[in-house]
Amino acid sequence: MENTIFSLLPPLLAIIMVLITKRVILSLGVGIVSAALLVENFAPVDSLLLLWESFKTSFWDEGINAYNIYILLFILFLGVITAFVSLSGGSIAFAKWAIKKIKTRRGSKLLTAFLGMLIFVDDYFNALAVGQIARPITDSHRVSRAKLAYFIDSTSAPVCVVSPVSSWGAFLISQLGVIFTTHAVTAYTPLEAFVLMAPMNFYVIATLAIVFFIAWTDFDLLEMKKHEKRAIETGELFDTTKPNPGDLQGNFPENNYGKVVDLVLPIVSLIVVTLLAMFWTGYKLSGYDLNIFVIFEYTDVPFSLFIGGLIGTILAIALYIRQFNKNPEASFSYVWKAIVTGVRSMLPAILILIFAWSLSFLINALETGVFLANLVTDNNIPVGVIPALLFVLTAFMAFATGSSWGSFGILLPIGASIIMAIDPELLLPVLAAVLAGAVFGDHCSPISDTTIMSSTGAGVNVIDHVMTQLPYAIISAVIAAIGYLVLGLTDSILIGLVSVIGILIILFVVWNTKSKMEIEANK
Repeated sequence: MENTIFSLLPPLLAIIMVLITKRVILSLGVGIVSAALLVENFAPVDSLLLLWESFKTSFWDEGINAYNIYILLFILFLGVITAFVSLSGGSIAFAKWAIKKIKTRRGSKLLTAFLGMLIFVDDYFNALAVGQIARPITDSHRVSRAKLAYFIDSTSAPVCVVSPVSSWGAFLISQLGVIFTTHAVTAYTPLEAFVLMAPMNFYVIATLAIVFFIAWTDFDLLEMKKHEKRAIETGELFDTTKPNPGDLQGNFPENNYGKVVDLVLPIVSLIVVTLLAMFWTGYKLSGYDLNIFVIFEYTDVPFSLFIGGLIGTILAIALYIRQFNKNPEASFSYVWKAIVTGVRSMLPAILILIFAWSLSFLINALETGVFLANLVTDNNIPVGVIPALLFVLTAFMAFATGSSWGSFGILLPIGASIIMAIDPELLLPVLAAVLAGAVFGDHCSPISDTTIMSSTGAGVNVIDHVMTQLPYAIISAVIAAIGYLVLGLTDSILIGLVSVIGILIILFVVWNTKSKMEIEANK
């Protein structure tokens, strides 16, 4: 069943079930079981052994899988930090301060979008840190959690994929180095090529432009409109009938002794310590090379997140304990309750991540990505449509596998091989199209780890996030696909970019006009 059309069945089955049942873990479980059966040709015992292997590798893969374990611990630390920030009254104090400083919904939305662009070193870090900072502010202005998740998800990976000083940038620059060596490309260095590819990533341009348009205006589409209307009219920021990863379920007493520092210090320390740890681990593993790009190529992101989360958690607990002398209700019993509550709030996200990793392992065994890549290499395709086609193919691969990095690893070398044999001048646009498609597919996939992280950071149901973000992602992708088609047919990067910008301007004029008409009709 490997490397055949049947290899598409498990991811598609999981995704379809998620959209129909709205039960993520059940749907992932069905996808995992079907994948194991296909790999082992429906042999029951062998399939069970493979199932065990798929889950075991999340924690043990020829030794302790430190990468995954550190990520899971970081998520748990964030849950505990959130609980103590709430227990200490830091959330209330910060919300009161934010209302005075940021007085409009527009301001809270724009702040979130800008934070998403500023914290660009890693998408996991971005998704969870921005959520912790922005959530009290957007909550105070009745911005729905679905919109918060959209802002987080649509700024994290899109910024990381064009930033050379990020974990993504380091990974991709190293990939480009291998590709350039293979094809004897000497016109530019991998770093120069990565920087030159940024304006060719049409999906990122369209996505970020739409994010800031939505943040500036009150225009919403489809499901997002329902979430925003409910938040504004009732104050209900998310669907309370659905499980929300990262949402606290503990009942803490109202605390008026809290200060803004009770929220700011743990979060700022988490960010600063994580950045310092990323710098130190990269500096050490690179052989003490002070080149910032080399440092980010070697940095240990999960370990850095673990250290930052640990320090942030210790500070959050310490800030609550210091209230013992002035807050008569503060006690060690609440310390334990906050820890348990914080851990429990993150368990749904952790379960989903573990299941997603298991499915990814089995999809790799089925060679789903290889099958999709062969669809391109085995067919004679006109050169003009190759950038657009690779954008679509990579998007589908990332959507089906839930992995943008896995899609990079498979299709970047294949895309380079195809275009170097036909038209080497289109090498960078083709590689940029692969990067763009991977981010788009990752945005749409309910089994993507970044989708899960963004939902967790915002405190909203995973499927609600997927369904509300989907229309914006699809619109950005259609614009990007048109841009790549124009680029391929005209052999001009500038004309492709201008076409994308032109479509965005027309779209914004239409949306703005429609928004004003709706406002007038509701008066």
